[in-house]
Amino acid sequence: MARPRIRHIAINTHDRDKVADYYKEHFGLEEKSRGPNGTIYLSDGFVDVALISSPNLPYGIHHFGFVVDSVKAVEESVKATANANTYGAIAESWITDPEENRVDVSEHGWPV
Repeated sequence: MARPRIRHIAINTHDRDKVADYYKEHFGLEEKSRGPNGTIYLSDGFVDVALISSPNLPYGIHHFGFVVDSVKAVEESVKATANANTYGAIAESWITDPEENRVDVSEHGWPV
């Protein structure tokens, strides 16, 4: 199996537009798209940043995601069943690490 690659980081923000403008102006990130729920997708060409806004979740880094060859192989390795994505985002599945941090796992990557 190829080494999984971190492909995206999701940040829960109070003001997505303000945060998007900051990263575009100061770090040269490019806005790739906006989701139907208002998520703003930015990219530096290698790693993508999803700016989400959910007042019911803690603000800051919400999760990050890996592109993997096989979600099934990840499940076998971590000895857990990946949760189906029910949040309307792109990755197919997610798991949690030993401290309950959410980690997306996707065989298809990030569309932006």
